[in-house]
Amino acid sequence: MNETFKIGNQSIGKEHRPFVVAELSGNHNKSLDRAIQLIHAAHEAGAHAVKLQTYTADTMTLDSKDPHFQITDPKSLWNGRYLYELYDEAHTPWEWHKEIFEICNNLGITCFSAPFDLSAIEFLEKLNCPAYKIASFENTDVDLIASVSQTGKPVIISTGMANVSEIYDAVNVARKNGCQNLVLLKCTSTYPASPESCNVLTIPHMKDLFQCEVGLSDHTMGIGVSVASVALGASLIEKHFTLNREDGGVDSAFSLEPQELGSLVIETERAWQSLGRVNYGISSRQEEKSKQFRRTLFVSKDLNEGDTISEENIRSIRPGYGLPVKEKSNIIGRKVRQNIKKGTPLSWEILS
Repeated sequence: MNETFKIGNQSIGKEHRPFVVAELSGNHNKSLDRAIQLIHAAHEAGAHAVKLQTYTADTMTLDSKDPHFQITDPKSLWNGRYLYELYDEAHTPWEWHKEIFEICNNLGITCFSAPFDLSAIEFLEKLNCPAYKIASFENTDVDLIASVSQTGKPVIISTGMANVSEIYDAVNVARKNGCQNLVLLKCTSTYPASPESCNVLTIPHMKDLFQCEVGLSDHTMGIGVSVASVALGASLIEKHFTLNREDGGVDSAFSLEPQELGSLVIETERAWQSLGRVNYGISSRQEEKSKQFRRTLFVSKDLNEGDTISEENIRSIRPGYGLPVKEKSNIIGRKVRQNIKKGTPLSWEILS
């Protein structure tokens, strides 16, 4: 496993802040102007990348009203919709891609895409797409995985629904076809997903099992699950993004708004910064200064030379300039060498 590699201008790996990806999906609501507004908003929020989806309704499915092509799940956001109509509404027109890539390049934010067939890969290669995402529903399409791997670009594979054997097949195909830089994404393929269904404890196991970087494709509301995943080693976070959920759109219900995306960038980086290393004791110069606030042993009454130390004339108090409290049993009964004023920290030098 490569210790670090780049997607666009950002390094990916445990030594680097989490790579936050704003997924545009169909939240452009069929408007190029809105898509451009989304890109600017993602950049202003601090996202490191914008991700597109490159397909057409015709490359995804058939234009058919047969019941096979209708979503019939009462819990689905798209219950009753026919696949062709849904993909036609949600797709990002290919004629927009060049302008979107150019805008992202000028802003300094990485733009990459998820292709859904071989023609999309050929198209994206002409735009010098810097990385490719394999969506959850395509992670068993070995031909698609092989083709993106052959480009030599980093490959991100979402593992939603895939069992260990299926993930192994996908990883094996990617590596056999030249993929050197791979990221697997823990993902729950429900929209929205509940936190209880995310099982982010899988992340370190997946990282160890497949010896590659692991991230999270997060379909939950809010940012808590994403922050938790970083604590478990996630190096990439992908969240759907919209300008305003009230504006509607195919994925708006579980998408972050700009302020939330900004919080995601900040809080995932804080979570990563907090990981550090295994450490006990003082961890910083600032913490060293805090030792003065520990409880230690002080003289609590004026003492004359020769007086005996007892429970009545010493106390365990703050600050931390006296002997440690654990020494109390060793000094009870000892005499003082000199006159001692109340408030003097106890030390071996003043004891006989």
